[in-house]
Amino acid sequence: MYTVRIQDFEGPLDLLLFFIKRDELDIYDIPISRITKEFLEYLHFMQEMDLEVAGEFLVMAAELMQIKVRMLLPPEPGEEEDADPRANLVQRLVEYKRFKETAEEMKKREAERMLVYERGYRAADEHVVEEETLEDLVRDVTFFDLLASFKFAMDRMPKRFIHEVERLNVTIDEQIAYIEDFFTRRSEATFFDLVKDMVEKIRIVVTFMALLEVIRARKVIVRQLEPFGEVSIIRNVTGI
Repeated sequence: MYTVRIQDFEGPLDLLLFFIKRDELDIYDIPISRITKEFLEYLHFMQEMDLEVAGEFLVMAAELMQIKVRMLLPPEPGEEEDADPRANLVQRLVEYKRFKETAEEMKKREAERMLVYERGYRAADEHVVEEETLEDLVRDVTFFDLLASFKFAMDRMPKRFIHEVERLNVTIDEQIAYIEDFFTRRSEATFFDLVKDMVEKIRIVVTFMALLEVIRARKVIVRQLEPFGEVSIIRNVTGI
């Protein structure tokens, strides 16, 4: 199993907020059928890549399906007719969004504070060189943005019908070497650029997992210039 955590609070509520922000949905009027379909689709991608899917994702999937069913059926005896089955989920999302925005604001203020130098600095003072943090390597990009890039690449791959079943031996180490070699010749690319010449689906999946390792090893930086835009992978000059 491979576990990745790139940003604070990542979990099923983060994935739902990702959909809401990306599609500019009204958080108080969630299209439950549509968002359930997308949630299950992303869950399938995560399981397909053998990423560790926490139980909370499965619980959320079951809850979304339950809400979807309740919205299709008449209210149960004793239940108010105008009761919205989504109400509890909406309340949790609003509270979660508030905490997340507060945390991001505090992180922003911390970054601004680090740029301030106290009076009394002397040229002879010891200089402290801070190590590059994971936030420096993953700038405005969440794991779900990376997963969206993977889905985008898979959707653009030509549909091939292969009748002969053949075992393909491909390892994460091999694809790490491939990515490192790729970025000795290019300074910037997208995930689709990395995999567009690959035929086998499993090789694309392993390449995505290898990319997560390369990010963790601080050999590349991933950036997103605009919300939900294409994710750029940039060679870290101090890495590769």
